[in-house]
Amino acid sequence: MKFFRLIAHLEGISFLLILLVTMPLKYFYDMPTPNMFVGMAHGILFILYVSLVYINNEKYDWDKKTQLHLYIASVLPFGTFWADKRYLVKLAD
Repeated sequence: MKFFRLIAHLEGISFLLILLVTMPLKYFYDMPTPNMFVGMAHGILFILYVSLVYINNEKYDWDKKTQLHLYIASVLPFGTFWADKRYLVKLAD
């Protein structure tokens, strides 16, 4: 669960970096390179996060509502931080 929480935080940080830093650089200052690197890292972290939701669901037998919340959290800004506080901290203990 500690690894899952780490990936959730990194995925959330990478998403915010894309939204708040690299996308403005790309579209306002014509600097696409940072977006390529952060975007690739975010893509890998996103796939890993979604995979870990699936894998941990098998282990912890979450109900459908919890699964849905964890999946939706991956596409919302600050969503993975909310999911960590709401669900993952409780399971890490």
